[in-house]
Amino acid sequence: MTGIPADLPDELVTVLAEAEGVRIERIISRGHVSLPAFWYDQDEDEFVLVMTGAARLELEGRGEVPLGVGDWIDIPRHLRHRVTWTLPDQYTIWLAVFRGRPMVG
Repeated sequence: MTGIPADLPDELVTVLAEAEGVRIERIISRGHVSLPAFWYDQDEDEFVLVMTGAARLELEGRGEVPLGVGDWIDIPRHLRHRVTWTLPDQYTIWLAVFRGRPMVG
């Protein structure tokens, strides 16, 4: 895949577009997971689509959600969540659309 380094010590996040109240990111994982005590708790709603690969998200109080190619989830703001698994031997590419928070600056 073009522009993706062979070695990914951390997830690779690229902002693809940004406008008032919306940000679109491409996130690339390869065996990356959230740290054991870490939870995302965001001020924005987040729509996530898995474009390649597979992953599992844990939603606080709701359990794990498996995601494969073409699967999506809409995570409301402040629903704590974390990544519990991504494929270790191939890229998982997510398209994430964050909505609802005005741009600063």
